[in-house]
Amino acid sequence: MSPFVTHYRTATVNGLEVFYREAGDPSQPTLLLLHGFPSSSHMFRNLISSLADEYHLIAPDHIGFGRSSMPPVTEFTYSFDSLAEITQAFVDQLGLERFAVYIHDYGAPIGLRIASRNPQRITALISQSGNAYVEGFTPFWDILFAHAKDRPANEAGVRKYLTRETTLWQYTHGVPADRLDRIAPETWLLDQAGLDRPGNDAIQLQLFWDYQFNLDGYPAYQEYFRTYQPPLLVTWGQNDEIFGAAGAQAFRRDFPDGEIHMLDAGHFALETHGAEISQYLRSFLGKVL
Repeated sequence: MSPFVTHYRTATVNGLEVFYREAGDPSQPTLLLLHGFPSSSHMFRNLISSLADEYHLIAPDHIGFGRSSMPPVTEFTYSFDSLAEITQAFVDQLGLERFAVYIHDYGAPIGLRIASRNPQRITALISQSGNAYVEGFTPFWDILFAHAKDRPANEAGVRKYLTRETTLWQYTHGVPADRLDRIAPETWLLDQAGLDRPGNDAIQLQLFWDYQFNLDGYPAYQEYFRTYQPPLLVTWGQNDEIFGAAGAQAFRRDFPDGEIHMLDAGHFALETHGAEISQYLRSFLGKVL
């Protein structure tokens, strides 16, 4: 396998197809990249290319996202427990014994389930707007938590989060004017194409509703942080209006030696500050691995 080529592969996990990107030499330290909503492994394309000379990178699409299977809600339980179970089985099937985890958005509750249950296998944690503290929630979440309590009354409100306008906003909000031209249009257009697939709205609504139960896991994740102290790197958009800057700073409570960098960016900081994040990662991983 050439360390400078990204390979596009599919694994069958629990009867479902998991699409993933892979690059780098498997004998080098492995980095598992877990994407958020409404994206896919595509969000890591540039990071994979920039690090493949020294690291082995694996980036799967979650079930219901990207090129992975998208069974209807009547045939698969769309919950973060289920997504974590699939990802854990995927990691085991690929034979990844030890790896660092990069979490973004939805990737956080998935990756932190895996990390806290397998602490001996985790070499490092990297969080880019991957929330683990209640301080990270912004007003963006008000309608989502209202929906969690009363789905029929609030479904129309949360459906706005599936629209083209909101998808574009997720990429552009909080981005300095001189960096807006770094956002590749195919990023949000690809995400929107995924959301617009027949039946995907029901999947996303179910995951919106299920997100409330991720907060129940925060005490266990924070206990894992305090007990095992995995090396931590945070690269977070200071202007993120989905997971706010307070969510990044909250990591300091449990990681006194953690490395935290606040970027002049929004939610999808890899699009506008990919070079900086890559440099932080290379320096950090070079020290801790």
